[in-house]
Parts: sequence; structure tokens; C-alpha cells
Amino acid sequence: MGAPGDENAVDDVDVETAWSSLTSSPRSQLVDVRTRAEWTYVGIPDLGPVGKRAVLVEWQTFPDQAVDARFAERLAGELKALGVQLDDDLFFICRSGSRSLAAAKAMAETGYRKCHNVAGGFEGPLDDDRHRGSVDGWKAAGLPWQQG
Repeated sequence: MGAPGDENAVDDVDVETAWSSLTSSPRSQLVDVRTRAEWTYVGIPDLGPVGKRAVLVEWQTFPDQAVDARFAERLAGELKALGVQLDDDLFFICRSGSRSLAAAKAMAETGYRKCHNVAGGFEGPLDDDRHRGSVDGWKAAGLPWQQG
């Protein structure tokens, strides 16, 4: 997860690694930090097959795209309600991996010790036709998702 003694390190994992942990570790959680509009119109990861649900907390507000100053507080409240401990694996996902990395680092700074960035994101990068969802990410890997 980073250099020894670096408790605030966040590593990048691929969607398959995240799914494997979410499937095999009952205490692991997926945190989707995209906007409400993205959840609604693009879809959300479906963790129903493993008896879980994605935790949905916006990193940036829509439409102004300002980082939510209360993000860490809001997410910590959601995680506490779910019984998440500071040593549980948290997988952060956004569209393509940038916002989720920032969000994971923010939560690592508040004391969560196993924060992982899902580097491919939900939709991954643009393909040659400038569309997302076919090159990398949750959707491209064929993992379960649902329309929000």
C-alpha cells in the first residue's frame, strides 16, 4: 500500500481486484464519489450479488464542480452507520480514477488505513470514438451495474 510507515498511502487497484475483495471480504466497501447526475444517467455499481450496496457520496458538487468541503465528514458518517472500521478496505471509484484518488487520500488523512483507488473507474478512459465504457473500468470489465 505504500512505503512502510506511510499510513496515508493510497494504492491504485484495477476493477477486478476491487470486485474480488468486495466479494471475499465481508467488511470491504465500495465508495462511489461521482455526482448524482452520473449515478442517475450513467449508472452505479451493483453490489447486490454480494449482499452489499455502493456508498454514494459526491466528491464534487454538480454543476459547479466545487469539492464538497464536508465530504470526509459526510462519508465518515455513512461508513460509521454501516459499521465500517478504520482498518476495513475502502475502494473509491469515480468515472476514470482521478476524483476517487483525491477522495481516497482525503479519507486516508482522516485515519482510514486501507484506502484504495479503483484506477479504471466506472467508465474508464475515452476510446478511439471518444466514448467511455469499453476500454477499461467497471463497465468494460462486465461487472454488475444498474441504472441509477
